[in-house]
Amino acid sequence: MAKASSNKTSKSARSSKRRSGLAGAREQVQCRFCRAKVKYIDYKDVETLQKLLTNRGKIYSRKRSGNCSSCQRKVKRAIKLARYMALLPYTA
Repeated sequence: MAKASSNKTSKSARSSKRRSGLAGAREQVQCRFCRAKVKYIDYKDVETLQKLLTNRGKIYSRKRSGNCSSCQRKVKRAIKLARYMALLPYTA
């Protein structure tokens, strides 16, 4: 009996943590590039591209960055071009 009651409290504690973590994640309806009506993501705009990279040089996922799928593909291409041109690091 004691185990059943402890499971219920732990489930409610877990669900409240999940809700609080997701509350701020889905505020925006469109991604930052769609809101600004950007057609081309420039590989020379290093400041913008660095916001979409981790400190280790990995590209943030769509879920984490908030980009839509088409803009995420454009970002991926721009980051790869910037890495090739030595504007961004491959790894840190």
